[in-house]
Amino acid sequence: MTVKQVTKGRSTDHPVLRSVDIAVAIAVSDTGIGIPPEKQKLIFEAFQQADAGTSRKYGGTGLGLAISRELATLLGGEIKLVSSPGQGSTFTLYVPLAYAGSGRATPAPAGVISPVLVATQTEERVLDDRDDIHEDDNILLIVDDDPHYARVLLGLARDKGFKGIVASRGQMALSLARQYRPAAITLDVFLPDMLGWTVLNNLKLDPATRHIPVQMLSIEEERQHGLSHGAFSYLVKPATTEDLEHAFDRLKNYVAPHKKRLLIVEDNDIERQSIVELVSYDDLEVEAVATGSEALAALSDRRFDCCVLDLRLPDMTGFDLLETMQSASLGDLPVVVFTGKELTEEEDSRLRRVAKSVVLKDVQSPERLFDETALFLHRVVGELPPAKRQMLDRLHGSNEVLRNRKVLVVDDDVRNIFALTSLLENQDMEVLTATNGRQAIQIVENTPDLSVLLMDIMMPEMDGYETIREIRKNLQMRTLPILALTAKAMKGDREKCLQAGASDYIAKPVNTDQLLSLLRVWLYR
Repeated sequence: MTVKQVTKGRSTDHPVLRSVDIAVAIAVSDTGIGIPPEKQKLIFEAFQQADAGTSRKYGGTGLGLAISRELATLLGGEIKLVSSPGQGSTFTLYVPLAYAGSGRATPAPAGVISPVLVATQTEERVLDDRDDIHEDDNILLIVDDDPHYARVLLGLARDKGFKGIVASRGQMALSLARQYRPAAITLDVFLPDMLGWTVLNNLKLDPATRHIPVQMLSIEEERQHGLSHGAFSYLVKPATTEDLEHAFDRLKNYVAPHKKRLLIVEDNDIERQSIVELVSYDDLEVEAVATGSEALAALSDRRFDCCVLDLRLPDMTGFDLLETMQSASLGDLPVVVFTGKELTEEEDSRLRRVAKSVVLKDVQSPERLFDETALFLHRVVGELPPAKRQMLDRLHGSNEVLRNRKVLVVDDDVRNIFALTSLLENQDMEVLTATNGRQAIQIVENTPDLSVLLMDIMMPEMDGYETIREIRKNLQMRTLPILALTAKAMKGDREKCLQAGASDYIAKPVNTDQLLSLLRVWLYR
């Protein structure tokens, strides 16, 4: 590494460096594999590498240079690369000797070394209604990093009688949701600091915000994933004004005070009555029927907010009923399947395409069933009776379910393994580790009492997708919860994880509270 003052070498068109006489050049060289010219710009993009495959030979996330470039920009400088394949690379950071921020460079007096001041990154703020909020106002929290689109949504919100608050980042959205307790939320999937899915999961795992209906907005068609994780509705960008107005009308009608309606379809009289007793309270209107035809008659006559369905019915299968509901424009109705039927792999795949959630009957299933229906009905946890609140607290708030459970952490970065191991061992979990896919497969095959697997996707030689597919070939591991951990949060990657056989997906850097919450949920299943 070399550090020196320079008067040339940096870009002549750089907005800061072009106006200073002297800059500092910090150069780092290696004798590695080098980078071909056509890849030299690509590697500075987030989640990109010269060897970009998920089963590449070399490790890493592809985030380091993207972060370094942003830091260089904040310092008023830039990074340049000189590289030859097979000979190595030299990365040079150029920064002004003195930088006052805000795009303004200040020459330093001769012989005086001034400290470098880091510029604060500013974002265009949308003037919303947060300073004009009153007690009885219906608040809509708009989460979108595009200020133009946020203003469009804010105007529509005001037209529909909402007071609008705008957040451009996920963490800001979570903070504002807890502070203002909005009546509803519109949420974009791609945000600067985290995925909208992470925001949605955090909202739905917090009893204080779980009931808030969330309208997802995204350029991606991930509707089923959003609805299954508790989103109220899903709209694909770019949406027409008519689509947006319809979505806002649905939100407005939903947040108006009314009793939610739940339909229970179960042919066993004792089971049906036990479900009614489990879910009933003053905030809910419950209707219970014994056959598929009775269910279709009820659904055609009045609106329901959620449905609990057993697959074994006397007049038709639950599969037939679900598909009839789909063709009858009832595909948006959340259906929680509550069944003791042993599902084949084909039935399980067929079921998950149409049902928002699958709850298998076992000794802990009443808590899971109540939790799923409360999620899709957007029930306010704080307004439920103590016994029912305690049921949700046991499911989401206690880490007892994690105690003495075996978890396998698969990651090629020992720092990630160390961090996750420390976190999980503090919950009294027994942690096994693997640094590559083949080692992970061997441990899974030799550990029949394994409870859950945390799988990194971007690994050398054998990537996480291939590893998950190999594990799923073992029929005994078909129901093993596999949570994919990856920094590669690009378009289509979530679908690839789920198609490979992952149970859920968490973007890196992992939020520890979210990870523990997801582990609790999956270990109850």
